[in-house]
Amino acid sequence: MRTTTGCAVTLCAVALLAACGKRDDGAKSADTAAAAPAAADVPPPARATAQLAPTQGNTAAGTLDLVAESNAVRVSGSLQGLPPNGEFGFHIHEKGDCSAPDASSAGGHFNPTSSPHGDPAGAEHHAGDMLNLKADAQGAATVDVSVTGVSLVSGQAENVHGKAIVVHQKADDYKTQPSGDSGARIACGVIN
Repeated sequence: MRTTTGCAVTLCAVALLAACGKRDDGAKSADTAAAAPAAADVPPPARATAQLAPTQGNTAAGTLDLVAESNAVRVSGSLQGLPPNGEFGFHIHEKGDCSAPDASSAGGHFNPTSSPHGDPAGAEHHAGDMLNLKADAQGAATVDVSVTGVSLVSGQAENVHGKAIVVHQKADDYKTQPSGDSGARIACGVIN
C-alpha cells in the first residue's frame, strides 16, 4: 500500500510539473506582455488652444482647440460675433502677439518655407493659410480644419505653438500677395 501511494503521489507530482510547463499558444508569456508598451505609455497627441478676442471696434471672439495629427494640426472650435452671413480670411500668423488694437503686432502669415500666399488646397501657399470661415445668420462660425505643413512640436520650423490665429474682415481671395486681400484683422488669439 505504501508503494502504491508513493507511486500515486509521484505520478501526481510529475503531472503537475508537466502541466505547469505547458501554456496556451494564444496566451502571452509574462516576458512578452512586459515587452509590449502599455496604452498608458503612448504619449497623447500634442494639444494647444487659442482664445480669440475681438480687435478694437469688433465683436468676433471664440475658442479654438489644436490637436496634432500625423502630418498636420487639426483646428476646431467656434466663433461668435462675426458679421452675419459673411466669409472671412482665416490664418495662422507669424507672431504670438495680439497686443496692438488692430492685431498688427501678430505680423504676417506664418510662412516658414517662404512660399507665395495661396489656396490651402493648392500646391503653393503659406503654411498658415487656411480656408475662409463662413458665418451663419447669427454671426457664428464652426471651425474644423486640418492644416498641413504645421506642427505642435517644439524645435521644428513648422511649430505653430506661440503663434497667433487671426480672423480678417473680408474673404481671402487666395491669390493677392501677400495676404489674399482679406482686409483688417477683426479677431486674434495666441496659440498656447
